[in-house]
Amino acid sequence: MRRRFFVDQFSGDTAVIAGDTAHHLGRVLRAQQGQFYELSDGQYVRLGRIEKVARDRVDFVLLEDIPAHQLTIDVTLFLSVVKFDAFEWAIEKATELGVSTITPVAAERSEKALLAATKKRAERWKKILVEASQQSRRLRVPSLQTVTQSSQAFTGYTNAAVKIMLSERADAPPLREVLTTDTAHPRVILAIGPEGGWTDAEFAAAHAAGFHEASLGKLILRAETAVIAALASINYALSK
Repeated sequence: MRRRFFVDQFSGDTAVIAGDTAHHLGRVLRAQQGQFYELSDGQYVRLGRIEKVARDRVDFVLLEDIPAHQLTIDVTLFLSVVKFDAFEWAIEKATELGVSTITPVAAERSEKALLAATKKRAERWKKILVEASQQSRRLRVPSLQTVTQSSQAFTGYTNAAVKIMLSERADAPPLREVLTTDTAHPRVILAIGPEGGWTDAEFAAAHAAGFHEASLGKLILRAETAVIAALASINYALSK
């Protein structure tokens, strides 16, 4: 199976990969003239043949179009900032599971030291999303938003078909009961809290914004585990 890479744009029947990705192609993968790779500009995927390999630039000639898988649901993930190894693993798997947008959330119980360090991690997070998108052969890389306070995150979207807030509270209904929609191409917002859970104030703000509490069961899951379980359930229930 051919590797897939992203380019900024297609220029007629040519494309260029530059910078770190070009260095990876040339120095790590030992790319050579005449080799073929799949290239995506975020809208289309085309077969590319290498014409020239330089130190930090690889030039391609574009050949035929390649059918691109279009996601049938638009999922925005509100993921509370947790320890970075878990957070980064979670956004990698969320990308593989098809999320469209990832918003890191500064929850009331997020560790303040972690929140202070998030700006320095943004470029690393973007790189993780690109690499996960290439590995899973996505058409485009998910959008990574800036870290947002939980109250602002909950009220920032008004037109989502389904708004879900994972909850550990005993009276929260099972996720399967919430995943019902008549929308042909539904939009979903999924909010996952920090290790200490959401506060009462955050639950109240989310309820006021139209979020539905939902439970993944009686066991207490780590945030990164909850990401995979919830997104897999959403894909199963709502994908066409």
